[in-house]
Amino acid sequence: MKYKNIFRIVVVFTISSLFFQNVKSQDKEEDKVVASTQVLKDFVTMEENIPQQMLKVTEGIIVIPKLINAGFVVAGKRGKGIAVVKNSDGTWSDPVFVTMTGGSLGFQAGVQSIDLVLIFKSHETLENVGKGTFTLGGDISVTAGPVGRSSSATTDYKMEAEVYSYSRSKGIFAGISLSGSALDVDSKANNKFYGENENAADIFSKTGENENAAVNDLKQTLAELKD
Repeated sequence: MKYKNIFRIVVVFTISSLFFQNVKSQDKEEDKVVASTQVLKDFVTMEENIPQQMLKVTEGIIVIPKLINAGFVVAGKRGKGIAVVKNSDGTWSDPVFVTMTGGSLGFQAGVQSIDLVLIFKSHETLENVGKGTFTLGGDISVTAGPVGRSSSATTDYKMEAEVYSYSRSKGIFAGISLSGSALDVDSKANNKFYGENENAADIFSKTGENENAAVNDLKQTLAELKD
């Protein structure tokens, strides 16, 4: 009887540990959604913000809060964030968790923490990212986006790139080279957050309200961007 009680205690302890580990993991991913939402809110209130015209035509967005850009001569990047696509009815999908890794050559030194927003002209381009690793500047053309409060800021912009990047460091816009950086779906984070083995396409295709308050706040913020 004594050993049975010990066994039961061990089983309960193990199950409880796994449960709280899962909750902690979900909290970590939820924090990423909250941080990404705040980045979007901050970007539109800055003096040199993302033009309204650009926000109106975008069909997909990636946000990577606190992307680490570090190195000396050869720079490395590492960051985790979220990706969303615009549905046919103008609403936004649930977030897919993504990672960015890579490096570039240049005379760079030190460590930078950068908030990064990528604007996609086509939702198909972003959906294709969910099918495998894509390289910015290689598989996907990327350029620094225009800035300015006026919607006319992009009227004469060529709009030839597939992706437009916006980054800020310490509260101001900052240039950053993304050439050679790889975008990939963070399947592990998606599984932890959604609790199911769903691929990026499944998550992108979801419509309606999410049970998670942080996700709904993200969608609301995205809906208000073009207003």
